[in-house]
Amino acid sequence: MDKKIWRYSYDIGEISITDDGIGISEVSFKNKDCFNDYIEEETALILETSKQLREYFKGKRKNFDVPLSMKGTEFQNKVWDALKLIPYGKTQTYKEIAEKINSPKACRAVGLANNKNPICIIIPCHRVVGSNNSLVGYAFGLHVKKYLLDLEKRNI
Repeated sequence: MDKKIWRYSYDIGEISITDDGIGISEVSFKNKDCFNDYIEEETALILETSKQLREYFKGKRKNFDVPLSMKGTEFQNKVWDALKLIPYGKTQTYKEIAEKINSPKACRAVGLANNKNPICIIIPCHRVVGSNNSLVGYAFGLHVKKYLLDLEKRNI
């Protein structure tokens, strides 16, 4: 199935949204050169996702309700499902996520799965912090993670 992609500019930067025909398969700050095999087309689902992201950035949306198409290993999907349960404006540690998925010694593996999350913001990997609540590890830079966490704290 062909993946459709469209890019939007937000205050935080350009975000690409991908629809694989099943659901949203990617929300990313990646450079557009990473998506050469995708068809540039704004689908109704991509447009709705963009609308919900704009509401999120304005502090008016705390949860997303678009269909997702997550493709990962069984472990990655467990981690991503756990991330979706972290409340808006709250954080959890890698260790807490590992414990929630019944893999208490898998903190590093949780970090790796978190890093592979293809649907940023909607699957809130930015809400995962280090054991001392420090901002660590974010695929798109700690400045983006801090921006998202600060945005949520202001709008709780």
